[in-house]
Amino acid sequence: MAETILVVLIIFSSIFGVIFTFLTTRNKERLALIENGADAKLFNSGQKYSFGQFILNLALLAIGVGVGVLVGALFTHGGLEDGVAYTSCIFIFGGIGLLASFFLNRKLAVKEL
Repeated sequence: MAETILVVLIIFSSIFGVIFTFLTTRNKERLALIENGADAKLFNSGQKYSFGQFILNLALLAIGVGVGVLVGALFTHGGLEDGVAYTSCIFIFGGIGLLASFFLNRKLAVKEL
């Protein structure tokens, strides 16, 4: 029981530490640029990531994972070990879903221009 609590505590503190370090470093960089006379428009020059693109990424990832589970189940009935079949198929089809999402987002971004 104590090991579980310790692991969860370490995971959440690590996530917090990474996010905190990222945000404070970004803030220091921005303050240094402003002190050196950089224009504030520099911070808004990047392309915005829309909510629709996030949903598309999430949907295609979920579809890929679902297909990976189904194909993994087919492979287990074919004689492959459970752990190998499910893990490899989930990662392969999840990656294919994210790759498809990348190309769809790029195609949509070109249409918007």
